[in-house]
Amino acid sequence: MLFSIIIPVYNRPEEMEELLQSLLQLNYSDPFEIVVIEDGSALKSDEIVNKYSKQLAISYYFKENSGPGDSRNFGMQKAKGDYFIIFDSDCIIPKQYLAEVSKALTKDFVDFFGGPDQALDSFSDIQKAINFSMTSFITTGGIRGGSEKLNKFQPRSFNMGISKVAFQASGGFGNIHPGEDPDLTIRLWELGFHSKLIQNAFVYHKRRIDWNKFSIQTNKFGKARPILDSWHPKYSKLTYFFPSIFILGLYGSLVLLLFVQDFLFKLYCFYFLLILIFSTIQNKSIRIGFLSILATGKQFNSYGLGFIISFIKIKLLKQNPQKAFPELFFTK
Repeated sequence: MLFSIIIPVYNRPEEMEELLQSLLQLNYSDPFEIVVIEDGSALKSDEIVNKYSKQLAISYYFKENSGPGDSRNFGMQKAKGDYFIIFDSDCIIPKQYLAEVSKALTKDFVDFFGGPDQALDSFSDIQKAINFSMTSFITTGGIRGGSEKLNKFQPRSFNMGISKVAFQASGGFGNIHPGEDPDLTIRLWELGFHSKLIQNAFVYHKRRIDWNKFSIQTNKFGKARPILDSWHPKYSKLTYFFPSIFILGLYGSLVLLLFVQDFLFKLYCFYFLLILIFSTIQNKSIRIGFLSILATGKQFNSYGLGFIISFIKIKLLKQNPQKAFPELFFTK
C-alpha cells in the first residue's frame, strides 16, 4: 500500500516548515510520497519544499486559488499512491502516525478513515483552550476527539485518509467550505464505502487562530450544517440543534435574572464550572481552564447563531445556499 500525503497550503510557509519537519521524523520504513498544493498563495512555500526535497519524496504544484477541497482533489489527481492521507498545513504529525495507519488498515481495511487531534505542550494557551473546546467530550467538539462510533466515523479533512478507488468513485470534495468533509463522507457512505476512526492516528492540530478568526470559523460551521442537512436529509440529527438551543437558553437565563429567577442561570454556571475543572486538570493550568470557558462560549455562540440564520434561510425560506451564503462556496 503506497501512501500519498496530500497537503493544501495557502499563505503559510511557516506551517509547512513544521509539518515537513515532523514528516521527516516518521518511524515508517516503507516508501511514501508527499504532494503539496499551493492554492494561489502570495506567500509561497516553494523554498521550504525545496529545502526538504532531498530527504523526502515531494511533489510541489502551484495553482490558482480555488479553496482547500478543490486543492485536495487536485493533489489526489496528481498523486501516485493507492491510498491518500490528507493533512491541513497547520498540523504536526507524530512519529508513529503512518505505522499506526498501516497497522489498522492491514488488520481491517476501510476505504476512508479519520483520526483525532491533540495539542502539544508548545502550543499557546489560547490554542490549548480552543483545542479543548473543539475536542472535549463535554462540548460539541467531542466528536472531533474520538467519541463517535468507531465504525461510523465522519473524518475531518485536517486528518483524513481515503483510498484512490473511493476518491475516483466519489469525485472527491465539493466546493463548500467548511462542510466539505461531512458532505464527502455521506456521499461515500451512499456509494457503499465504509469508514472508521483510527484512534491512534492523531495529529497535533496547531490552529493558528485568534478569537475573532475562531468565531468566524465556527459561525461558518453553523451556517454550513443546515445546507448539508438539506442536501442529505437522511443524515440530519437533532443534536445539530444543540448549540443553538444552548445559546438561546443562556440568553434566556440572563433575562430571567431580571425577574429574580436564577435556577437556569445556575445550571449554566455549573456547566462552565465543569469546563474550568476538566480543562484545568487536562492542561494543568487554571489560566487555560478559564480560557476554555471563553473558547466554549464563543464556539456555542458563533455556531449556534450561524445555524439559526442558516436554518431560517435554507430550511424555512428555501433560499439557494450559494446565493444565501456565497462566503461558504469556492468557484473553480
